[in-house]
Amino acid sequence: MPVPVAESAPHPYAALTPDLVLDALESVGLVVNGSQFPLNSYENRVYQVGVEDAAPVIAKFYRPGRWSDAQILEEHVFSTLLQEREIPVVAPCVIDGQTLFTHGGFRFALFPRRGGRAPELDDAQTLTWLGRFLGRIHAVGAIEPFAHRPALTPESFGTVPRTFVLEHGFIPAELLPAYESVSAQALEGVAYCYQRAGTVAALRLHGDVHGGNMLWTPDGPHFVDLDDARMGPAVQDLWMLLSGEREDRVRQLADVLAGYEDFCGFDARELHLIEALRTLRLMHYAGWLAQRWDDPAFPHAFPWFNTQRYWQEHILALREQVAAMDEAPLWPA
Repeated sequence: MPVPVAESAPHPYAALTPDLVLDALESVGLVVNGSQFPLNSYENRVYQVGVEDAAPVIAKFYRPGRWSDAQILEEHVFSTLLQEREIPVVAPCVIDGQTLFTHGGFRFALFPRRGGRAPELDDAQTLTWLGRFLGRIHAVGAIEPFAHRPALTPESFGTVPRTFVLEHGFIPAELLPAYESVSAQALEGVAYCYQRAGTVAALRLHGDVHGGNMLWTPDGPHFVDLDDARMGPAVQDLWMLLSGEREDRVRQLADVLAGYEDFCGFDARELHLIEALRTLRLMHYAGWLAQRWDDPAFPHAFPWFNTQRYWQEHILALREQVAAMDEAPLWPA
């Protein structure tokens, strides 16, 4: 099916040339050796850049218009605070007292390079270890709220992306009634889950705890990329560690909480939110791809998006979530 793409000027990232990347690093005093390697990032642009007589650095160029300076700096302050408390989070480099820089119309930050592999999330000891560090992150995150960064809510992760894909013609006409119906049911299910949970605390989160944002080493994990840090329920940083059949997820949840509760209390009412948050992530992801479709990197990286098959499978996934939200929540054994 044709993809709706508005006629507009070249995307802002078109101006982010290899020379500009190197010039940006030199503008803050680094002596680069000319090597650079793009890393797997689409929301922002991230490069490993070689530095003379030193280890390479990771340069992150923020997507224009997404975050304000205050919101980016809040992320930097939070990650630096965690690092100061010896929590293994990769915080930005400080140069002349600053962590956020501007060059050529782009804002950027630099990070030390950290190696590692994806964690083995089917291993009980690994899950407990991750739970322990997430508990420490949340203990710090609960001290005070973000002042500028947004919150994860049913509106921001559900209603807003649903409205966008509907208003911008992304849903095929023959699937439109099905999508409108099932997405509305999904949001009703989300609301019901939140009602069952009652009023739960919101705290500063990592926000996107999946395998790609954790690097495992012999000394344990490093949490990277707090770009999605925001206010929300603690369980948002836990549920993506769970997979498989229900009995598998129950066991995994018990392993995670065994470590988590060594450092931070967990409100069991939040377990009512797991399937709601999974539903919201599905809707937010579809909306995110749609909102970024004018970025040439997205059609190239996600060629399956906005096809007939994609929306059929998305509708099916939402139907499954509607059913899942009616089930009893997970409870650790």
